[in-house]
Amino acid sequence: MKELVRPARLAPGARVAVVAPSGPIPEERLQAGLDVLRGWDLDPVVAPHVLDRHGTFAYLAGTDADRAADLQRAWCDPAVDAVLCARGGYGAQRMVDLLDWEAMRAAGPKVFVGFSDITALHEAFAVRLGLVTLHGPMVAGIDFVKNARAQEHLKATLFAPETVRTIASGGPALVPGRARGVTLGGCLSLLAADLGTPHARPSAAGGLLCLEDVGEETYRLDRCLTQLLRAGRLDGVRGVLLGSWEECGPYDEVRALLADRLGGLGVPVAEQFGFGHCAGALTLPFGVAAELDAEAGTLTLDRPALR
Repeated sequence: MKELVRPARLAPGARVAVVAPSGPIPEERLQAGLDVLRGWDLDPVVAPHVLDRHGTFAYLAGTDADRAADLQRAWCDPAVDAVLCARGGYGAQRMVDLLDWEAMRAAGPKVFVGFSDITALHEAFAVRLGLVTLHGPMVAGIDFVKNARAQEHLKATLFAPETVRTIASGGPALVPGRARGVTLGGCLSLLAADLGTPHARPSAAGGLLCLEDVGEETYRLDRCLTQLLRAGRLDGVRGVLLGSWEECGPYDEVRALLADRLGGLGVPVAEQFGFGHCAGALTLPFGVAAELDAEAGTLTLDRPALR
């Protein structure tokens, strides 16, 4: 697995577009997130359909076509330096096939941030654009607007990425050891759902796979991990980083499952790495070469996430 193209870091005054590729957005939380961005001396622009609601499916932020148009318009706007997702939820898979990837590639690299359901777009941006993306907190997320640690780590990654080349979780090692590879991953259930699509990588070979999820019972996590294993998606993986498993059942049970399904890979596995659906979530770049030290609980990037 090779490194991907790194977008340019942001500078004060940069224009950032806020889009909603998945679920609907509470307006008050969106405004709170925009205030944070303005406090960083960014110029946030809200896409036209961010506050829309789908007429039939309340879990979608407007129609698939409108959500896709917002993302594509923002990405292809030469005045926009970064595209930030407002929240996850569900819906990115429904709109990803509507994007004009040739036009987006022609627009050149820029920063893209999101997590959870946005995992489907992280995979697509890697496969279609060959671009480093940031698995990080979202503008209207409660875990962003009310958490200084999450804000500061994302801000440092955006403006001074050389200061966060070592990402330290302090968590324990499920399987000790060190490994080198290229970072990738996201929400486990989305990675499993993405299998076989033209926007997903067929293998994590050569990668440091980052996994987390929320609200999934242990047997469902088992099903997703087993599906990835049976499909060969984890063949050749170099190491695994495990983030948060909020509302996924007793952690001792989840931990036992993770050891059962991942322990046989013969690679280092770091747990409780502090990314995903948790307070103070760290921002992880996907597509960057790095070294994982599972016992130390550190991920050291070869180069800053952004150039």
